Amino acid sequence: MARRARSETFGLAQIALAATIWGSIPVLVREVDASPLVIVFWRVFFAGLVIGGYLLFRGRLAEVKALPRRRVIALVGMGALLTLNWVLFFGALTLTDVSVAVLLAYCGPVFVAALTPLLAHLPFDRRVIVPLALALLGVIIIVGPNRISLDSPSSLLGAGMAFTSAITYALLVLNAQRLVRGIPATVYMLVEYTTASLLLLPAVLFLPGPSGVRQWGALVVLGVISTAITGFLFLSAIRTVRADHAAIITYAEPVSAVAFAAAFLAEPITVATIAGGALIITGGLLVVRMRTGVTVEGPPVMVREDVGNTALKREE
Repeated sequence: MARRARSETFGLAQIALAATIWGSIPVLVREVDASPLVIVFWRVFFAGLVIGGYLLFRGRLAEVKALPRRRVIALVGMGALLTLNWVLFFGALTLTDVSVAVLLAYCGPVFVAALTPLLAHLPFDRRVIVPLALALLGVIIIVGPNRISLDSPSSLLGAGMAFTSAITYALLVLNAQRLVRGIPATVYMLVEYTTASLLLLPAVLFLPGPSGVRQWGALVVLGVISTAITGFLFLSAIRTVRADHAAIITYAEPVSAVAFAAAFLAEPITVATIAGGALIITGGLLVVRMRTGVTVEGPPVMVREDVGNTALKREE
């Protein structure tokens, strides 16, 4: 039990680190003057390039070919869902106020908590209600309800896209936890990012792309650090923690986004952002103190592992 508790704590720390890095995404996106479709393409292209290069260097590309056909189809579907999620969110940022897009997109963890019993076949953990409420309230305070405006058709469309991105986010997290068992995170990511790249290739061929060293540099950082590295951290950790707990920890992203915006965009940190950030951090600390192997509604919940998968053992 103690070993499992340490594994869960380490997994939550990995997710917190990934979410903190994700907070830099708005800063990087603002550096690129291109369509959201083009930005997402280069994001997954550079991420896939890094992951593919790693597998090639380790002589492990054969693991992709060895995947069962049903698993490949599932991963291709996840790549399509990932593409939809990112295009919806980036598109929402261009059509409506950032505050509206962020607030609606961060309903995602709420959907994860609601859908975990249904899709992950785990008992509902009532303990997540308080930290989830604290984290969501923190986001509302940071965003500032007085700045929310839906006064045009484009704003309403953007709000709808952000809300839909929250639903796709929940589906991504819950399905990733199921599919990543028995598959090395790097193999999972390569199939997912390759699918996304192929789906978005027409956008790159027909839409204006980025220009200048600064824009290309932002895209490389977005793909390599904010996608490939953080994706590996998240997918490696999601094996050891409940999806609803992991989703709450990702509320670290809006907190770090405020810090990145202050550091690189000279946006002020207000009392409201400090208060909201404190609530989000408090919610995250409450989750860390939980032991996901034991729920409040039943006996210990055992997470099924594919013990015989040698590729997974080799990577982990």
